[in-house]
Amino acid sequence: MGSLAIFGGAPVRSRFLPYAKQSIDEDDCKAVTDTLMSDFLTTGPAVQRFEKALSEAVGAKYAVAFSNGTAALHAACHAAGLGHGDEGITSPITFAASANCMLYVGAKPVFADIDEETFNIDPCEIEKNMTSRTKVIIPVDYTGQAVDMDTINALAKANRITVIEDAAHSLGTKYKGRPVGSLADMTEFSFHAVKTVTAGEGGAITTDDERLYKALSLFRTHGIVQSQKEGPWFYEQMELGYNYRITDIQCALGISQLAKLKEFAVRRNQIKKIYNDAFSNMDGLILQKNAPFSQTISHLYMLKLDLPQLKADRKTIFEALRAENIGVHVHYIPVYFHPYYQKLGYKRGLCPKAEALYEALITVPFFPAMSDTDAHDVVTGFEKVIGHYLK
Repeated sequence: MGSLAIFGGAPVRSRFLPYAKQSIDEDDCKAVTDTLMSDFLTTGPAVQRFEKALSEAVGAKYAVAFSNGTAALHAACHAAGLGHGDEGITSPITFAASANCMLYVGAKPVFADIDEETFNIDPCEIEKNMTSRTKVIIPVDYTGQAVDMDTINALAKANRITVIEDAAHSLGTKYKGRPVGSLADMTEFSFHAVKTVTAGEGGAITTDDERLYKALSLFRTHGIVQSQKEGPWFYEQMELGYNYRITDIQCALGISQLAKLKEFAVRRNQIKKIYNDAFSNMDGLILQKNAPFSQTISHLYMLKLDLPQLKADRKTIFEALRAENIGVHVHYIPVYFHPYYQKLGYKRGLCPKAEALYEALITVPFFPAMSDTDAHDVVTGFEKVIGHYLK
């Protein structure tokens, strides 16, 4: 295939292919424009329509939309009653928000190791880390693959623990035939630009519990409720909440995008098949195993480098692929590796399987707007680079 681009050879692609990108069409643009010309830009009817569309899509009774996924997780921890002296368990292979949300309410994040084949949190490791102070479990559907919710829910129920499923990656995924969003006490979704469905930014919590729904709704709006005590202008702050409201502009885009969820899922699966067929037969690479209980709609496509077969580390291979204009990335740095968590007293070595995975992980370009040619370019780039560095 010629010399690697990093050594001066011709790259596989002439243009850089990012690891992810939003898919926006004319219907999305019209939905936003119509809202801009309407009477409401925020706290209007589009918010309620978005929440209704989301709850119906995932089979939940209630949905509460927030300004972003992190705000949604913060609200869920508050609604669960998590506070000072409490602990919550989550995965280290996730974005920092999955753990930060516990710190926001004064609780301590506890990290449980992963299954080295699925890359998801291991329920056995959750159980090992449970104490009398454990009040929530926040399992993460990493890359879009559902965690083993039956086992996690059974552990939680036996110990009166609230489950907040971090489904930022898994909108559209089903667990044993049931949609993610209807499985946990609360489920968080993200609508960031590169997620399966985007609102530009935004997040939501779905739940079947009316008490939690009311707590989430109050927390989102400063803890304030409207009241008629003195007249229609009157309102009262009932508790300390936050301004975590989402706009009608965002929700208009979210509604339009949700209508294309099945279309996006089909295209993601088509690209995933191209990758699986190619990478499963390529030395030097290990595919993420999909558990049989998860009918996965992937948000990210991850590969694990089989480092013992290679004469280079992940950074070298990453830079070589980038030089070929293949926009690989890495998701994620273990949360407790971050300097802030190190200052809190977390040490490396807590989750050996997660740490070993991190050293070998690489994120492959993966989004619905990719063409088949784009996907085959990615495969060619990996064949070129991995082939060069095989022992």
